[in-house]
Order: sequence, then C-alpha cells, then structure tokens
Amino acid sequence: MTVPHSAHDERAPNERPVDVIASQHLTVSTPRGDGTVPFFATGEWDAPQPRVERAVILLHGRLRNADVYFELARRARAAAGLDSDDTLLVVPQFLAAADVDAHAAPASTLRWEWTGWMGGGEALAPAPVSSFAVLDALFAALADVHRFPALREVVVAGHSGGAQVAQRYAVVAQGEAPLTARGVNVRYVIANPSSYVYFDTLRPAADGGFAPYDAARCVGFNDWKYGLGALPAYALASAAYVGDGGLEHAYLSRDVTLLLGDEDCDPQHPALDRSCAAMAQGQHRLARGLAYARYIDARSIAGRAHPLHRIPGAGHDADAVFSSAAGLAALFGERRRG
Repeated sequence: MTVPHSAHDERAPNERPVDVIASQHLTVSTPRGDGTVPFFATGEWDAPQPRVERAVILLHGRLRNADVYFELARRARAAAGLDSDDTLLVVPQFLAAADVDAHAAPASTLRWEWTGWMGGGEALAPAPVSSFAVLDALFAALADVHRFPALREVVVAGHSGGAQVAQRYAVVAQGEAPLTARGVNVRYVIANPSSYVYFDTLRPAADGGFAPYDAARCVGFNDWKYGLGALPAYALASAAYVGDGGLEHAYLSRDVTLLLGDEDCDPQHPALDRSCAAMAQGQHRLARGLAYARYIDARSIAGRAHPLHRIPGAGHDADAVFSSAAGLAALFGERRRG
C-alpha cells in the first residue's frame, strides 16, 4: 500500500515516480514545439463556467504531488466559504521523465529534469518548452470570455518549489496580456521558497542591509534563477526584457504577496537549497524571505507595495500557511463569504 505524502512533506525524497498523475491535459503550444501537461481542476474545464469570478492556480512543490495540493486547495476554498461555482481551482503537474515512464503517460506529455521546472527550465521532451509557458497557456485558456465571462481575478500561488515558479514567473511573465486586456486582475502569492531572483549584485549583509557580493565566493551567484545573469530563452523573449531595469520594473509593478512560516528557519532542512548562490541570500528560508522583502521594499514603486505576512507557528508547511487567515486572504481576497 502506498502511503500518500502530505503537501508539506518536503523531507521525502523527490527523485522517485509520483503516485498519481492528473487525468486532465492542457495543450501547450510554443514556437519551439508543443506538448501537454496534466492538471487537476474543479468544475467542467472545457465547458462554460458563467459564475466563476476567480481562478486560483496552485503550484505543487518538488514532490510533484499535484493531487495532494489539489485537495489542499479544496480545503482552503471551503474554509474561505467559497465553492466551485464562484472559484475555480487549477493545479498543473510538472512531471519528471521517471513519472512519465512509470505511468506510461502519452508521448506528448512534457517532462522535466527532477527540479528543472522550478526556474522556468525547458522540458527534456517532447519539446524544449519552458514551465513558464504552461502558465501562459493556462492564462490564455482563462482569458476565453465565452468560457469564463464573469472572471475578474486570477491568482498564481505556490509553496516551496511551486513558490519558486510563481516568483520567477512574476519577473518574466509573458502570458498576462490576454487577461489584463479584458480587465482581469492577476495576483501572485509566494510562500516559503528556498530562493528569489535579485535584480543586481547586492545581497544581504550581516548588519541587516545589503552590500555587493564578492563573486569570488560563489561563481554564478547572480545567474538565473538567483539573479539576472545567464537568463533562459523564455526570459530573453519577455516583453519586459527591454533595456536596463525592465524585468525589475515589471516585477515591482505586479501584485505580489509573500507568505513566510515563522518557524521555517531550519538551516539544515533536507529540502533547503544549500547551493552557494542560495546561501548568499541567507541561512534559511525565513531569513531569505525577510531579507528579500526588505530588498523589494527599498526598491518599490510608489503605490505598489508587496505585502509580507509571517504565519505564526508555521514551519515549511503548505497546509499551515495557506489555511491561516493571511493565507486565505491572499488566495481568495478579503471579500470572502461568512
């Protein structure tokens, strides 16, 4: 009997096939090739959903256990007093090659190196499609006014590895235009990632400020996904990648909320990124998140802050973070029922 992993069980090995692959499939078409991605969703995805006002795209962590995250999302939506009539939940699944092989998934199924999808990396097969293109495809589908005529908000949220996807996508996103063109608000909720994208060579200093980082201490400390060096093809093609500061301005202009577990401070956590590039951002996730919040606050655009919420008693735990009052508000907005 297979014992299901909890959504917060980031300590379990991720280099083994997933237990479940989602049954629905989204076609992702790019100039570099096509593929499909499995996903879970509430409601009839291919049928009109005239009452849906909000769509929440929740991104799983490194275990790729989209089924567990889908159930987490359903519990959170119920706790917020909402249902499938007004709030659509979507959980895409970024599979590894071993998952596809173990489950005999269709040849069209996109598959990545174990964690390559976290930074927007390209699929190994059947085409070099960025994981960010999956979000573009979801945005395009949600922008269909005939299927979602009442849609007013789309939320991209992730925990841990999924938060890395959400944070990086918010820097280089290409897919927002179809939604914003019809007045749909797009928000990002980032919870407990191991690292962030910095926009220059400054990194946290011992005095609480920031100082230029000595590259001799870590070659590539400022390369993607930790900085703007060696950008991937998707980022280079972003409309925001025009002139100095374009990607930074795009990120600062977006609606981003950061959620941090107040007890996610284990410097030896097995799933913590301990590469030198990540360690340049802090000793553990909480320290890195607090430092990055200060970094962004110092660079923020007038009238566009990125709020930070520390979740008391929560460690590296998606359930605890997203079921908290701050987590529910971030996912579903303040105007919840009940």
